Amino acid sequence: MQFIHLDSIDDERVAAYTNLTEIQLRNRLEPSKGLFIAESPKVIDRALASGREPISLLVEEPWIDGMSRTFVCIDEHWGGDIPVYVASPEQLKRLTGYRLHRGALAAMRRWTLPSVEEVCRGARRIAVMENIVDHTNVGALMRSAAALDVDAVLVTPSCGDPLYRRAARVSMGTVFQIPWTRIGGDDKHYWPFTGMRELHDLGFTTVAMALEDDSVSLDELVRRLNNGPAETDHIDRLALIFGTEGDGLSHHTISRADLTVKIPMSHGVDSLNVAASSAVAFYSTAIR
Repeated sequence: MQFIHLDSIDDERVAAYTNLTEIQLRNRLEPSKGLFIAESPKVIDRALASGREPISLLVEEPWIDGMSRTFVCIDEHWGGDIPVYVASPEQLKRLTGYRLHRGALAAMRRWTLPSVEEVCRGARRIAVMENIVDHTNVGALMRSAAALDVDAVLVTPSCGDPLYRRAARVSMGTVFQIPWTRIGGDDKHYWPFTGMRELHDLGFTTVAMALEDDSVSLDELVRRLNNGPAETDHIDRLALIFGTEGDGLSHHTISRADLTVKIPMSHGVDSLNVAASSAVAFYSTAIR
């Protein structure tokens, strides 16, 4: 590693951490030239373990010794020329605009996302995030999906970016462990019209998580998953679809879904935050 102590927060070499917006980092036209920022040693380590390529690191000086294994990993897999910019806690706060609780950032190269067919190959249970723009919820759903054995996650074109700094941090780096991709890429007209057909063609039963008059209970969905292939209402491959925080799923999605499902609740509560509802649904529908 090349350890470079910063004299000034205006150093152009750390511009990716300070001056570039998430959209600029993403580089939609050429994903392989885009970057994302991984924040915290755990997220960085999980990104490296999944084969993500580091471009540089920005580390608070007190954290250098504790990241020795990370540096060894980078040296072994990516060579010794990756720069590590070292800053004081105060410099890093001025650079990023806030105090880091885990004093390390890494600029890493994006990759071309796989196709939906590739991500779903062999999958029995997947999640679809429709237009969820709160990056905390995006990250939390990713973490729950990884923890509760969901096979893959699909992200609609208008959904927040799972590689956004906050989303990746909240996911605790599981965004690098669970297979995921964008369904329809950046074509905002693809979902739900063509996208739902694609899921049906791949053999998935599409389940809209929504409060509708004809919604069945989550318990009924679980029964159909576990009642045996000989039953006429048995579900073999499941796609759970979750909507945005405020408005839920679009009526176009609900009308095209094979089934609409709700989570039974008490005390007059009619909905849960999508991070909570997805965790409940993932746990309940685990293939047993």
